Amino acid sequence: MSSDTFEFNPVSRITVGAIGRPGQRTFFLQASYDVDMISLKMEKEQVYALARGIDEILNELEQREVQAISRLEEPPASDLQLQEPIEPAFVVGQMGLAFDSSTKMMVLVLQGLPGEEGEPAASARLWASPAQMRALSRLAQEVVAQGRPICPLCQRPIDPEGHFCPRHNGHNEGIQAD
Repeated sequence: MSSDTFEFNPVSRITVGAIGRPGQRTFFLQASYDVDMISLKMEKEQVYALARGIDEILNELEQREVQAISRLEEPPASDLQLQEPIEPAFVVGQMGLAFDSSTKMMVLVLQGLPGEEGEPAASARLWASPAQMRALSRLAQEVVAQGRPICPLCQRPIDPEGHFCPRHNGHNEGIQAD
């Protein structure tokens, strides 16, 4: 684990993605600043929480008429693909999100898991426009939704090979994913 600090103000690109098959995917947040790029490993729940947090802030800004966001300002889909190499600088442990009214930018603060032997955790501050963050939120929701379907009876994920549902009390061979 590294005690590096990354400051991308503003990002030229910010995106999320997953690598692997459903049930075994690894999630990444990736940002670029000029020629520098950072990839951060995240949990699926963190990606979903980030999308919700972005939406909450943007909806509040629009309701208060502080910041209107046009879909035309959002980056093209080609800017939202993960780029190689995808080697995480750190694993995200904590996140914070805010809107800076003086710059009209959103800042995403990410902190890595604590290092060994008292080593400080790595961190990143990523500044992005509200339009970039809206696109990030939409993509994050799509990436999370591409996972395994959920069993309607027990609410657990259904693997491609099938699913043994405890709500069936052992009276079936399992539920298959559609």
